[in-house]
Amino acid sequence: QVQLVESGGGLVQAGGSLRLSCAASGVTYRTYAMGWFRQAPGKEREFIARISGSGYSTDYADSVQGRFTISRDNAKITMYLQMNSLKPEDTAVYYCAADQTWARLRSGVGVGYWGQGTQVTVSS
Repeated sequence: QVQLVESGGGLVQAGGSLRLSCAASGVTYRTYAMGWFRQAPGKEREFIARISGSGYSTDYADSVQGRFTISRDNAKITMYLQMNSLKPEDTAVYYCAADQTWARLRSGVGVGYWGQGTQVTVSS
């Protein structure tokens, strides 16, 4: 059974940093692209970043480009999201996702596996 478990969320002041982790199990990890999405109260789920199975290709939403960095350690079967220069509008539940189809990790539609989410709150 595939499991994705996020950690690292919390409360931080504006301008601060957090690093989220997503640990995977039950998948042939290198064959899966991975991604991060977020959902704020009353808003739709939003794409944040994605990374290919090898880790060589990455893609970011305009809203986080230059502030967030996605990475993965295939030996540890873990993906990361380093978030710097956080803003109050970054407040949301952050979800990691896994799928073997690259495009799904941009749209979020039909994604095979989701984590349970971790709350990130940025105070002003």
